Amino acid sequence: MSDKPSVLFVCVHNAGRSQMAAGWLRHLAGDTVEVRSAGSEPADQLNPVAVEAMREVGIDITDQTPVRLTWDAAEAGGVIVTMGCGDACPVFPGKRYEDWKLTDPAGQPIHVVRQVRDDIRARVEKLLGDLHPQP
Repeated sequence: MSDKPSVLFVCVHNAGRSQMAAGWLRHLAGDTVEVRSAGSEPADQLNPVAVEAMREVGIDITDQTPVRLTWDAAEAGGVIVTMGCGDACPVFPGKRYEDWKLTDPAGQPIHVVRQVRDDIRARVEKLLGDLHPQP
């Protein structure tokens, strides 16, 4: 059993918001945090505009694939961050939950997706500070 903090990012399609959040956390935390993402109704592929927005800041998420949220994945998450999946996200007693109200990047132009990306970065930085408090 790992003593690393674990974060699961969940949105509906696991193609934009949750993938960008996971990309940011992997980038900022390195291997100090176990990072996963999933969707309640996963898409067939990543949102290409989200991929481009992340590429602009030097983060490549093209190796990721939208996956379905499973009971096991949610149960294993130490912190579960939901992003618009509403009642489709299971609730587990004793888990830390955060619900991030974010614009859905699906169908949005790049300037909107950049704003979502930057909002996610700020939230991930705060979350990382909570997971690894500085003395």
